[in-house]
Amino acid sequence: MTIKNLKISNLIAEKPIIQGGMGVGISRSSLAGYVALNGGVGVISGVQIGYDEPDFETNTLEANLRAVEKHIKKAKEIASGNGVIGINYMVAMNNYDIFVKKAVESGVDLIISGAGLPTKLPSLVKGSDVKIAPIVSTVKAAKVILKMWARKDKRTADMIVVEGPKAGGHLGFSEEKAKNADSFDYDKEFKGIIEVAKEYGENFGVEIPVIAAGGISDAETVKKYMDMGASGVQIGSRFVATEECDAHINFKNMYVNSSKDDIDIVVSPVGMPGRAIQNDFIKSVKAKRPEIKKCYNCLIPCNPAETPYCISQALINAVKGDVDNALIFCGADTYKIDRISTVKEVMDELTSLL
Repeated sequence: MTIKNLKISNLIAEKPIIQGGMGVGISRSSLAGYVALNGGVGVISGVQIGYDEPDFETNTLEANLRAVEKHIKKAKEIASGNGVIGINYMVAMNNYDIFVKKAVESGVDLIISGAGLPTKLPSLVKGSDVKIAPIVSTVKAAKVILKMWARKDKRTADMIVVEGPKAGGHLGFSEEKAKNADSFDYDKEFKGIIEVAKEYGENFGVEIPVIAAGGISDAETVKKYMDMGASGVQIGSRFVATEECDAHINFKNMYVNSSKDDIDIVVSPVGMPGRAIQNDFIKSVKAKRPEIKKCYNCLIPCNPAETPYCISQALINAVKGDVDNALIFCGADTYKIDRISTVKEVMDELTSLL
Protein backbone atom coordinates (compact mmCIF):
# COMPACT_ATOMS: atom_id res chain seq x y z
CA MET A 1 0.00 0.00 0.00
CA THR A 2 1.36 3.42 -1.00
CA ILE A 3 0.12 6.36 1.07
CA LYS A 4 -0.14 9.67 -0.76
CA ASN A 5 2.54 12.13 0.32
CA LEU A 6 1.69 15.60 1.55
CA LYS A 7 3.50 18.19 -0.56
CA ILE A 8 3.80 21.74 0.79
CA SER A 9 5.64 23.50 -2.01
CA ASN A 10 9.07 21.81 -1.94
CA LEU A 11 8.49 20.17 1.46
CA ILE A 12 7.35 16.55 1.46
CA ALA A 13 5.87 14.56 4.34
CA GLU A 14 5.53 10.83 3.70
CA LYS A 15 2.15 10.73 5.42
CA PRO A 16 -0.61 13.34 5.03
CA ILE A 17 -0.94 13.81 8.78
CA ILE A 18 -0.31 17.12 10.53
CA GLN A 19 -0.19 17.06 14.33
CA GLY A 20 -2.00 20.15 15.52
CA GLY A 21 -0.16 22.74 17.59
CA MET A 22 -1.35 22.60 21.22
CA GLY A 23 -0.35 25.04 23.92
CA VAL A 24 0.80 25.76 26.46
CA GLY A 25 3.58 23.20 26.09
CA ILE A 26 1.42 20.24 25.06
CA SER A 27 3.15 20.01 21.69
CA ARG A 28 6.78 21.00 21.93
CA SER A 29 9.91 19.30 20.60
CA SER A 30 9.19 15.75 21.74
CA LEU A 31 5.75 15.33 20.19
CA ALA A 32 6.53 17.36 17.07
CA GLY A 33 9.86 15.60 16.58
CA TYR A 34 8.42 12.09 16.82
CA VAL A 35 5.50 12.90 14.49
CA ALA A 36 8.03 14.12 11.92
CA LEU A 37 10.24 11.08 12.55
CA ASN A 38 7.25 8.92 11.63
CA GLY A 39 6.69 10.77 8.37
CA GLY A 40 4.20 13.47 9.33
CA VAL A 41 4.22 17.19 10.02
CA GLY A 42 5.07 17.85 13.66
CA VAL A 43 3.90 21.19 14.98
CA ILE A 44 5.26 23.00 18.03
CA SER A 45 2.95 25.42 19.82
CA GLY A 46 4.69 28.78 20.19
CA VAL A 47 2.38 30.09 22.93
CA GLN A 48 4.29 30.54 26.21
CA ILE A 49 6.69 27.86 24.98
CA GLY A 50 9.29 28.81 27.59
CA TYR A 51 7.00 28.28 30.58
CA ASP A 52 9.60 26.05 32.27
CA GLU A 53 12.65 28.21 31.53
CA PRO A 54 14.31 29.32 34.81
CA ASP A 55 13.70 33.03 34.12
CA PHE A 56 10.19 32.72 32.66
CA GLU A 57 8.53 34.63 35.52
CA THR A 58 11.00 37.51 35.47
CA ASN A 59 12.03 37.64 31.80
CA THR A 60 9.06 36.12 29.97
CA LEU A 61 9.69 37.35 26.43
CA GLU A 62 13.37 36.37 26.35
CA ALA A 63 12.60 33.00 27.96
CA ASN A 64 10.00 32.28 25.29
CA LEU A 65 12.26 33.34 22.43
CA ARG A 66 15.08 31.18 23.76
CA ALA A 67 12.69 28.24 24.00
CA VAL A 68 11.49 28.71 20.41
CA GLU A 69 15.03 28.21 19.14
CA LYS A 70 15.73 25.35 21.56
CA HIS A 71 12.62 23.33 20.72
CA ILE A 72 12.84 23.79 16.95
CA LYS A 73 16.44 22.54 17.08
CA LYS A 74 15.57 19.63 19.37
CA ALA A 75 12.55 18.59 17.26
CA LYS A 76 14.70 18.50 14.15
CA GLU A 77 17.28 16.39 15.96
CA ILE A 78 14.58 13.88 16.95
CA ALA A 79 13.13 13.85 13.43
CA SER A 80 16.53 12.94 11.98
CA GLY A 81 15.77 14.49 8.62
CA ASN A 82 12.29 13.00 8.30
CA GLY A 83 8.98 14.79 7.93
CA VAL A 84 8.40 18.49 8.46
CA ILE A 85 8.72 20.66 11.59
CA GLY A 86 6.28 23.54 11.93
CA ILE A 87 5.30 26.02 14.61
CA ASN A 88 1.84 27.40 15.37
CA TYR A 89 1.42 31.03 16.38
CA MET A 90 -1.81 32.77 17.35
CA VAL A 91 -2.28 36.11 15.61
CA ALA A 92 -3.71 37.35 18.93
CA MET A 93 -0.30 36.93 20.63
CA ASN A 94 1.56 39.97 21.81
CA ASN A 95 4.96 40.27 20.06
CA TYR A 96 3.67 38.14 17.16
CA ASP A 97 6.14 39.71 14.72
CA ILE A 98 9.11 39.02 16.99
CA PHE A 99 8.11 35.38 17.49
CA VAL A 100 7.59 34.72 13.77
CA LYS A 101 11.01 36.17 12.95
CA LYS A 102 12.61 34.06 15.69
CA ALA A 103 11.12 30.87 14.25
CA VAL A 104 12.42 31.80 10.80
CA GLU A 105 15.91 32.45 12.21
CA SER A 106 15.75 29.13 14.08
CA GLY A 107 15.21 27.11 10.90
CA VAL A 108 11.56 26.09 11.18
CA ASP A 109 10.06 24.62 7.99
CA LEU A 110 6.50 25.89 8.28
CA ILE A 111 4.48 28.49 10.20
CA ILE A 112 0.77 27.85 10.76
CA SER A 113 -1.19 30.80 12.09
CA GLY A 114 -4.78 31.40 13.21
CA ALA A 115 -6.86 32.98 16.00
CA GLY A 116 -7.20 36.01 13.75
CA LEU A 117 -6.16 36.72 10.18
CA PRO A 118 -2.35 36.54 9.71
CA THR A 119 -2.21 39.56 7.41
CA LYS A 120 1.47 40.34 8.10
CA LEU A 121 2.81 36.78 7.88
CA PRO A 122 4.14 36.96 4.28
CA SER A 123 6.20 40.07 4.99
CA LEU A 124 7.63 38.51 8.17
CA VAL A 125 9.01 35.46 6.32
CA LYS A 126 10.09 37.34 3.19
CA GLY A 127 13.54 36.33 1.99
CA SER A 128 13.37 32.92 3.68
CA ASP A 129 12.21 29.51 2.47
CA VAL A 130 9.78 29.11 5.39
CA LYS A 131 6.33 28.01 4.25
CA ILE A 132 3.20 29.73 5.57
CA ALA A 133 -0.33 28.49 6.18
CA PRO A 134 -3.33 30.38 7.53
CA ILE A 135 -5.98 28.65 9.61
CA VAL A 136 -9.47 29.51 8.38
CA SER A 137 -12.97 28.28 9.20
CA THR A 138 -15.03 29.89 6.44
CA VAL A 139 -14.92 30.53 2.70
CA LYS A 140 -15.14 34.25 3.49
CA ALA A 141 -12.01 34.17 5.68
CA ALA A 142 -10.09 32.18 3.05
CA LYS A 143 -10.99 34.71 0.35
CA VAL A 144 -10.10 37.70 2.55
CA ILE A 145 -6.63 36.45 3.51
CA LEU A 146 -5.65 35.12 0.07
CA LYS A 147 -6.88 38.30 -1.65
CA MET A 148 -4.90 40.43 0.80
CA TRP A 149 -1.71 38.38 0.43
CA ALA A 150 -2.04 38.50 -3.37
CA ARG A 151 -2.55 42.28 -3.41
CA LYS A 152 -0.03 43.33 -0.76
CA ASP A 153 2.66 40.65 -1.03
CA LYS A 154 2.23 39.29 -4.56
CA ARG A 155 2.13 35.73 -3.24
CA THR A 156 -0.29 33.12 -1.92
CA ALA A 157 -0.46 30.52 0.83
CA ASP A 158 1.74 27.43 0.75
CA MET A 159 -1.04 25.52 2.52
CA ILE A 160 -4.45 26.22 4.09
CA VAL A 161 -5.70 24.59 7.29
CA VAL A 162 -9.49 24.46 7.46
CA GLU A 163 -10.60 24.11 11.07
CA GLY A 164 -14.14 22.90 11.66
CA PRO A 165 -16.39 23.48 14.70
CA LYS A 166 -15.46 20.20 16.44
CA ALA A 167 -11.84 21.25 17.04
CA GLY A 168 -10.26 21.70 20.44
CA GLY A 169 -9.00 24.94 21.90
CA HIS A 170 -10.01 28.30 20.44
CA LEU A 171 -12.61 28.15 17.68
CA GLY A 172 -13.42 30.46 14.80
CA PHE A 173 -17.14 30.05 15.32
CA SER A 174 -19.88 31.50 17.48
CA GLU A 175 -20.55 29.75 20.78
CA GLU A 176 -23.87 28.53 19.41
CA LYS A 177 -22.33 26.95 16.30
CA ALA A 178 -19.54 25.39 18.36
CA LYS A 179 -22.05 23.87 20.77
CA ASN A 180 -24.13 22.49 17.88
CA ALA A 181 -21.29 21.33 15.66
CA ASP A 182 -23.21 18.29 14.40
CA SER A 183 -26.28 20.27 13.36
CA PHE A 184 -24.97 22.00 10.23
CA ASP A 185 -23.22 20.86 7.05
CA TYR A 186 -19.62 21.94 7.47
CA ASP A 187 -18.48 19.75 4.59
CA LYS A 188 -20.07 22.25 2.20
CA GLU A 189 -17.88 25.02 3.65
CA PHE A 190 -14.82 22.78 3.37
CA LYS A 191 -15.47 22.08 -0.31
CA GLY A 192 -15.94 25.79 -0.90
CA ILE A 193 -12.50 26.53 0.57
CA ILE A 194 -10.96 23.90 -1.72
CA GLU A 195 -12.39 25.83 -4.67
CA VAL A 196 -10.92 29.09 -3.36
CA ALA A 197 -7.52 27.39 -3.01
CA LYS A 198 -7.73 26.09 -6.59
CA GLU A 199 -8.52 29.58 -7.89
CA TYR A 200 -5.57 31.22 -6.18
CA GLY A 201 -3.30 28.28 -6.92
CA GLU A 202 -4.03 28.65 -10.63
CA ASN A 203 -3.42 32.40 -10.45
CA PHE A 204 0.06 31.82 -9.01
CA GLY A 205 0.88 28.62 -10.89
CA VAL A 206 1.13 26.50 -7.73
CA GLU A 207 -0.86 23.84 -5.92
CA ILE A 208 -2.18 24.92 -2.50
CA PRO A 209 -2.82 21.85 -0.32
CA VAL A 210 -5.97 22.14 1.79
CA ILE A 211 -5.91 20.43 5.18
CA ALA A 212 -9.03 19.30 7.04
CA ALA A 213 -8.97 19.87 10.80
CA GLY A 214 -11.30 19.74 13.77
CA GLY A 215 -12.83 16.63 15.32
CA ILE A 216 -10.89 14.16 13.17
CA SER A 217 -9.96 11.19 15.32
CA ASP A 218 -10.07 7.99 13.28
CA ALA A 219 -9.07 6.40 9.98
CA GLU A 220 -12.60 6.56 8.59
CA THR A 221 -12.78 10.33 8.96
CA VAL A 222 -9.28 10.76 7.56
CA LYS A 223 -10.31 8.79 4.47
CA LYS A 224 -13.57 10.74 4.17
CA TYR A 225 -11.76 14.06 3.92
CA MET A 226 -9.04 12.74 1.64
CA ASP A 227 -11.77 11.43 -0.68
CA MET A 228 -13.40 14.89 -0.57
CA GLY A 229 -10.23 16.46 -1.94
CA ALA A 230 -8.18 17.24 1.16
CA SER A 231 -4.42 16.93 0.74
CA GLY A 232 -4.10 15.94 4.38
CA VAL A 233 -5.63 16.23 7.82
CA GLN A 234 -4.63 18.00 11.02
CA ILE A 235 -5.23 16.14 14.28
CA GLY A 236 -4.50 17.24 17.82
CA SER A 237 -6.29 15.29 20.52
CA ARG A 238 -5.24 11.81 19.41
CA PHE A 239 -1.59 12.82 19.83
CA VAL A 240 -2.08 14.03 23.41
CA ALA A 241 -2.59 10.48 24.63
CA THR A 242 0.82 9.31 23.42
CA GLU A 243 3.99 8.47 25.30
CA GLU A 244 5.88 11.13 23.35
CA CYS A 245 3.50 14.02 24.07
CA ASP A 246 5.20 16.76 26.09
CA ALA A 247 2.36 17.07 28.64
CA HIS A 248 2.27 15.65 32.17
CA ILE A 249 0.67 12.20 32.53
CA ASN A 250 -2.16 13.76 34.56
CA PHE A 251 -3.13 15.83 31.52
CA LYS A 252 -3.05 12.78 29.26
CA ASN A 253 -5.19 10.81 31.70
CA MET A 254 -7.84 13.55 31.64
CA TYR A 255 -8.29 12.68 27.97
CA VAL A 256 -8.28 8.93 28.53
CA ASN A 257 -10.79 9.14 31.39
CA SER A 258 -13.14 11.74 29.88
CA SER A 259 -16.74 11.06 28.88
CA LYS A 260 -18.77 12.80 26.18
CA ASP A 261 -20.67 14.77 28.83
CA ASP A 262 -17.38 16.13 30.25
CA ILE A 263 -16.63 18.09 27.07
CA ASP A 264 -18.24 21.48 26.50
CA ILE A 265 -17.69 25.01 25.21
CA VAL A 266 -16.06 27.59 27.47
CA VAL A 267 -15.53 31.31 26.98
CA SER A 268 -11.82 32.09 26.81
CA PRO A 269 -10.20 35.33 27.99
CA VAL A 270 -9.25 35.76 24.33
CA GLY A 271 -12.92 36.50 23.68
CA MET A 272 -13.40 33.39 21.55
CA PRO A 273 -15.28 30.21 22.43
CA GLY A 274 -13.11 27.18 23.14
CA ARG A 275 -13.73 23.49 23.69
CA ALA A 276 -12.46 21.98 26.94
CA ILE A 277 -13.00 19.30 29.55
CA GLN A 278 -15.25 20.55 32.36
CA ASN A 279 -13.25 20.21 35.57
CA ASP A 280 -13.22 21.83 39.00
CA PHE A 281 -11.44 24.89 37.61
CA ILE A 282 -14.09 25.62 34.96
CA LYS A 283 -16.85 25.19 37.52
CA SER A 284 -15.10 27.50 40.01
CA VAL A 285 -14.45 30.37 37.57
CA LYS A 286 -18.11 30.34 36.58
CA ALA A 287 -18.99 30.92 40.24
CA LYS A 288 -16.22 33.33 41.24
CA ARG A 289 -13.45 35.20 39.41
CA PRO A 290 -10.06 34.02 40.73
CA GLU A 291 -7.40 36.48 41.82
CA ILE A 292 -4.95 37.28 39.02
CA LYS A 293 -1.56 37.72 40.66
CA LYS A 294 0.52 38.28 37.52
CA CYS A 295 -0.09 39.31 33.92
CA TYR A 296 2.09 37.52 31.38
CA ASN A 297 1.16 40.00 28.63
CA CYS A 298 0.50 37.09 26.31
CA LEU A 299 -2.63 38.03 24.35
CA ILE A 300 -3.65 41.31 22.75
CA PRO A 301 -7.41 41.05 23.55
CA CYS A 302 -6.85 40.25 27.23
CA ASN A 303 -7.48 42.95 29.86
CA PRO A 304 -6.25 41.77 33.29
CA ALA A 305 -8.82 43.95 35.04
CA GLU A 306 -11.72 42.27 33.26
CA THR A 307 -10.57 38.82 32.17
CA PRO A 308 -12.42 35.93 33.86
CA TYR A 309 -9.08 34.23 34.62
CA CYS A 310 -5.45 34.17 33.49
CA ILE A 311 -5.35 31.81 30.53
CA SER A 312 -1.55 31.49 30.65
CA GLN A 313 -1.60 30.34 34.27
CA ALA A 314 -4.50 27.96 33.62
CA LEU A 315 -2.72 26.35 30.67
CA ILE A 316 0.65 26.19 32.44
CA ASN A 317 -1.09 24.39 35.32
CA ALA A 318 -2.47 21.95 32.75
CA VAL A 319 0.82 20.99 31.13
CA LYS A 320 2.46 20.63 34.56
CA GLY A 321 -0.26 18.22 35.71
CA ASP A 322 -2.23 20.42 38.15
CA VAL A 323 -5.41 19.45 36.34
CA ASP A 324 -7.82 20.61 39.06
CA ASN A 325 -6.65 24.20 38.57
CA ALA A 326 -6.27 24.11 34.82
CA LEU A 327 -7.91 24.74 31.50
CA ILE A 328 -7.96 21.39 29.66
CA PHE A 329 -8.52 22.17 25.98
CA CYS A 330 -9.63 19.17 23.87
CA GLY A 331 -11.40 18.17 20.67
CA ALA A 332 -15.04 17.05 20.48
CA ASP A 333 -14.15 13.36 20.10
CA THR A 334 -11.60 13.21 22.93
CA TYR A 335 -13.89 10.93 24.94
CA LYS A 336 -13.26 8.18 22.36
CA ILE A 337 -9.62 7.90 23.46
CA ASP A 338 -9.26 5.03 25.92
CA ARG A 339 -5.51 4.45 26.31
CA ILE A 340 -2.04 5.91 26.02
CA SER A 341 -0.46 4.91 22.68
CA THR A 342 2.73 5.77 20.84
CA VAL A 343 2.99 8.29 18.01
CA LYS A 344 3.77 5.47 15.58
CA GLU A 345 0.66 3.54 16.61
CA VAL A 346 -1.52 6.61 16.14
CA MET A 347 0.02 7.45 12.75
CA ASP A 348 -0.36 3.86 11.51
CA GLU A 349 -4.00 3.68 12.63
CA LEU A 350 -4.97 7.05 11.12
CA THR A 351 -3.52 6.10 7.71
CA SER A 352 -4.69 2.47 7.71
CA LEU A 353 -7.46 3.07 5.15
CA LEU A 354 -5.46 5.24 2.74
